[in-house]
Amino acid sequence: MKHQSEYRDPGLARLQLQAIRQTVAGFDQTMTFMEVCGTHTMAIYQHGIRALLPESIRLISGPGCPVCVTPVAYVDQAVALARRPETIIATFGDMVRVPGSSSNLLQEQARGAKIKIVYSPLDAVALAEKNPDNDVVFLGVGFETTTPTVAGAVLTAKRKNLNNFYVLCSHKTMPGPMAALAGDPELQVDGYLCPAHVSAIIGANAYQPLVDAYRVPCVVTGFEPLDVLQGVLMLARQVVAAEARVETQYRRVVKPEGNLKAQGILCQVFEPCDARWRGIGDIPDSGLKLRSDYARFDAAQQLPVEVETAVEPQGCLCGEILKGKVCPNDCPLFATTCTPEDPVGACMVSSEGTCAAEYKYGVES
Repeated sequence: MKHQSEYRDPGLARLQLQAIRQTVAGFDQTMTFMEVCGTHTMAIYQHGIRALLPESIRLISGPGCPVCVTPVAYVDQAVALARRPETIIATFGDMVRVPGSSSNLLQEQARGAKIKIVYSPLDAVALAEKNPDNDVVFLGVGFETTTPTVAGAVLTAKRKNLNNFYVLCSHKTMPGPMAALAGDPELQVDGYLCPAHVSAIIGANAYQPLVDAYRVPCVVTGFEPLDVLQGVLMLARQVVAAEARVETQYRRVVKPEGNLKAQGILCQVFEPCDARWRGIGDIPDSGLKLRSDYARFDAAQQLPVEVETAVEPQGCLCGEILKGKVCPNDCPLFATTCTPEDPVGACMVSSEGTCAAEYKYGVES
């Protein structure tokens, strides 16, 4: 298939669904498949895929939204930096409304803080060039998909010898939380729809250790409806056959080895570190920090600020939603106290959040 419309063909979708039903016919156990990509979450909700599948297949959303998994303490640190008169915060748009313990960046902007929405980390580098008397702090939030671009920005700032460009790092890597959730006996994940964007960088082979350790099938899947349905079919076939391996449905983009050039740039600038995930907690080696050669760009080291004690939003179930243990409708705040216009939790703020998807498309989980 060459055109996007072909990946949304109703006739082909019916054939995929028929194949799924035939595969699970007579299989007397429920299969629970988790997607760990915010774009997958939105696609599944938008196209009503859950409602199309047999009752024996259950799709749940995991920690696939980078904004959502960013802990409150990070937002509090960004707010504290924004309160420095000499600081300009450069960030992608989703982050400005994520609640911290007592404030968010949008509220700080209303109070006079310098908050700039950028579309690329290089925009933040340009901002630092134009404002030599200010400290420009880029909020480095994201998975392996965006981290190489931040690494490129750091290399550019070094080449330009900029002394006022910094990154506040909250970069995370995806295999770690997938392993943590695969080992959670309360979840019993039977298969993963692996993230396509992330996999384009790290490659499908990155999930082999997960398969070896937990015997959980992994299928790297694209974002269109037929992609998702085919990914579900491939997982179902593995479960029925009592197999566990890595397969790639999204072969038109993802290679087994991934993008070696992007990996090289990432590894040149960043190194693994322990990281805290909202709702999951601390996961060893699931984060990325700047290497010592680039420590002068580390906002946490170079721009120390007093940060308030982190407090989670009262009554918010974002943490449990990110683990796939509850659905947005299970949260007492959902669509009442917590709405896109006045969000309480990060899962309602982000355009890739599970609560935002549920609210927008109104599909029962």
